[in-house]
Amino acid sequence: MSEFSNVTVLRKANIYFDGKVTSRTVCFADGSKKTLGIMLPGEYEFNTDAKELMEIHSGELDVLLPQNSGWQAVAGGQAFEVPAKSKFKMQVKTVTDYCCSFLAE
Repeated sequence: MSEFSNVTVLRKANIYFDGKVTSRTVCFADGSKKTLGIMLPGEYEFNTDAKELMEIHSGELDVLLPQNSGWQAVAGGQAFEVPAKSKFKMQVKTVTDYCCSFLAE
């Protein structure tokens, strides 16, 4: 899906790691939410409340998911899921455009 229709976009940006990771929240009529963002090269660790689907539109990164013992390479056109109530690490190699969907359990 290349565009979202009939949504509300929150004006306030989500800014993490001194501005190296930013996103905007998109709210849908059914109550679901996504964030659209950009990550600059660097190493980051995130905590999750809900299960997440991270879709990488462009860029390259390595991700260390809690259920894996090794790093996984991810590039534009690929995606990965993160379990609810967990931590995951990313080593972003190039500027990365992403969409994060918060999934119901």
